[in-house]
Amino acid sequence: MNTPQTPAPALSRRSLLGLLGAAALPRPALAQPAWPDRPVRIVIPVAPGGSLDILGRTFARAITPALGQPVVAENHPGAGSNLAFELVARARPDGHTLLVGSDPLAINPSLYRRIGYDPVRDFAPIAELVRAPQVLVVNPRHAATDLASFIAAARAADGRMTMASQGNGSIGHLAGAVLTQRTGVRFTHVPYRGGGPAVIDVVAGHVEALLVTLPAAIEHIRGGRLKALAVTSLARNPALPEVPTVAEQGLPGFDVVTWQGILAPAGTPEPVVRRLNAALLAALREPEVADGLARQGFELRGGTPEEFAALVRAEAARWPAIVQLAGATLD
Repeated sequence: MNTPQTPAPALSRRSLLGLLGAAALPRPALAQPAWPDRPVRIVIPVAPGGSLDILGRTFARAITPALGQPVVAENHPGAGSNLAFELVARARPDGHTLLVGSDPLAINPSLYRRIGYDPVRDFAPIAELVRAPQVLVVNPRHAATDLASFIAAARAADGRMTMASQGNGSIGHLAGAVLTQRTGVRFTHVPYRGGGPAVIDVVAGHVEALLVTLPAAIEHIRGGRLKALAVTSLARNPALPEVPTVAEQGLPGFDVVTWQGILAPAGTPEPVVRRLNAALLAALREPEVADGLARQGFELRGGTPEEFAALVRAEAARWPAIVQLAGATLD
């Protein structure tokens, strides 16, 4: 005997609409790959051995554990750092290509007629890491003992005193131009291809004076091979507290420092920028990193991406008039 089947209850209008609505819901978005998903490179715009190279390699090692991928330092020197600047400006803005940037990023557009990047538009500043003054040094046998006696000797030489720098249009050259503007004293500028060779020639007595970034000269100063007369920051440098500033020796407001930090291509995602900023600032607080940089004469900075971006904008606006004053052009 067949038992009659009970018909299935009819779906209510509300239940039917609920099912249709569920079917219409969008599928969950596919998960985006975690960043970084491959090694990150930090492009260094100078040859190995200088302060920028040391800084880039120091932070590449320091942030590797926080990112979970190798961070590799790559040197791309050439064309006054422009090769590296253009390489990073054109790189994919995915957080896997970074730049160790410094004052040439803002200075070079005033030095070169043709340049393939804009220091404000084409980069996403991540964190300013350090600053350092220029230091005015002479050979220990030089008669000058302070800025006043140095200026007096230069005035008596009537433009014949030789003043070296890291290169034509370098921050040391431009600091010398500001010194000339403020004192009226002229020098014979001797540009070198980097601070290292310039330091060696002042130590040897081939050139009388040099304005150079402090970390490049500090060990020679400590060793008595160079005599430091002044630093170009507003405050004395803690690594050489006995050396007075230019400002306190009769030129108030004299302030020429180099800055160094990490940037990415413009358009790098905001979460990537924030994570990189946090990793870099954490590394900057590590005693081994902080103590090593401070001993070299660097002033430790840090801060937000917005603060670093404001610095880059201010520097880009500041240097054209000083470059014009120095008469420095390249190309």
